[in-house]
Amino acid sequence: MSVGGVEMASGAQDTASEATGYDVAPDCGRVLPYDERFMRMALAMGRRTRGITWPNPSVGAVIVAEKDGVPVVVGRGATAPSGRPHAEVVALAQAGDKARGATAYVTLEPCAHWGRTGPCALALSQAGIARVVIGTSDVNPRVADKGAAMLREAGVEVVRGVLGAECRAANIGHFRRFAEGRPQVALKLAVSADGFIGRKGDGQVHITGREVQRFVHIMRAEADAILVGIGTVLADDPMLDVRLDGLGDRSPVRYVFDSTARLPVGSQLVKSAGQVPVKVLTSAAAPMERTTALIKAGVEVITVPADETGRIEVRAALHALAHRGVTRLMVEGGAATAESFVASGLVDEVVISTGPEKIGEGGIRPLGHLPLEAITDNPAFTRVSTRRLGRDRVVHYRREE
Repeated sequence: MSVGGVEMASGAQDTASEATGYDVAPDCGRVLPYDERFMRMALAMGRRTRGITWPNPSVGAVIVAEKDGVPVVVGRGATAPSGRPHAEVVALAQAGDKARGATAYVTLEPCAHWGRTGPCALALSQAGIARVVIGTSDVNPRVADKGAAMLREAGVEVVRGVLGAECRAANIGHFRRFAEGRPQVALKLAVSADGFIGRKGDGQVHITGREVQRFVHIMRAEADAILVGIGTVLADDPMLDVRLDGLGDRSPVRYVFDSTARLPVGSQLVKSAGQVPVKVLTSAAAPMERTTALIKAGVEVITVPADETGRIEVRAALHALAHRGVTRLMVEGGAATAESFVASGLVDEVVISTGPEKIGEGGIRPLGHLPLEAITDNPAFTRVSTRRLGRDRVVHYRREE
């Protein structure tokens, strides 16, 4: 049995159930009263490199040794940029000899396969780790249950499921990429007090204040990739980068839905493609001279199927991104692109920021022909948070699994 997804050894049932409220399973180790505290620390470590480790998940690891009966952190790590080294290896290097006899807290099951380096499960056991607390099992078939089995075979005590739901949510894009062949999709909308995202003919209209703009840049920094439609590019000529002090190197890969390859070679996106990659998702209808010009300018051109209206087919595009390792996609609109994603049923999260000003006549609706209620009144979406950032309100919706 388990409560909260945590598995434990039957021998620990009385003390651990009193301390934590978890039930037990006969094949796993003890759950200690402070396990959740250190797993939360591991979750915080993993978030530090979110958006820059893909295609690998951003994992956090904490190594804790007891000194005079008191648990002391001796090593911490997060998956390094580009995915290597893994969090466990970073934490072990920091802990050194203090890892012997210690407990390792890892948000995702340690890997069990050989790649450029050996398995993390092997590294943990060889370092003398006595106990490993795993947040959630991995969905990658090369790892799933194999990492835990490798640890047990080496005589390491294993507990799985401490803060399991939170650990899975921390790397939900990794799970979705393996289960559904697509990244996690977060749609961002900035809406005026009267329900518009812009005004026809005016290009970019600032709806929200500085605090929300900083929040959006943090969202970008934690995404693997960001996507807009060609209409937004032609109207606003955006950069789609991260412009926050200390996070200038965290800009996500930039994608454009552009079925006929209209992306101007002189746009800010194309001119900066050498610094931050730009990729165009286009269709067979795109003229060869346009795609050739973009390729020469350093843009990757990806041809995917179009729907019956000639627009990029969303599911096919998401499969193309997942194939390239993208696990977390941020969609910034505009209206036509947002409509196509919502209509496809492939939006997992929505962040709507609402400013106090009205746009009035000529306003552009956020979801094109769809009402905003397709999100806000949709029973498939749950409002998970509402906050005030300066003068603006930010509401976060999540699709129920």
